[in-house]
Amino acid sequence: MFDLHPRLAADALPVTELRLSRLLLMNDRSFPWLILVPRRNGVTELTDLAAEDQVQLMGEISDACRALREVARPDKLNIGMLGNLVPQLHVHVVGRFRQDRAWPGPVWGSGPAVSYEAVSAGQFIDRIRASMGGEHAS
Repeated sequence: MFDLHPRLAADALPVTELRLSRLLLMNDRSFPWLILVPRRNGVTELTDLAAEDQVQLMGEISDACRALREVARPDKLNIGMLGNLVPQLHVHVVGRFRQDRAWPGPVWGSGPAVSYEAVSAGQFIDRIRASMGGEHAS
């Protein structure tokens, strides 16, 4: 049984299950922001994953980047694996715009999250799922 860290569960909305990872949408409409969480309990670092899982995760990151680029059309994509507050291995894929509130700095600490309204979150999630095509498991 896979356990999602409580902070990720509180801060993000479910998108879909990929072959390895749970794909989430950060509940902050200030930035188009996906999070991939490999469904492996006790894993905190990329290097804790088996070699085949590392390769799978990189493919899923690429797929998430492609979908986010297609759906949100950001100027830049940021990819990060920090884990300082949430030790569970997770990967942030954040679409950035030159006019966003944090540009050119990091999104973290740039201001309070602006939650999605249910309808707009659902529409964004549907567009990400459609862009992922047959790549997702559910």
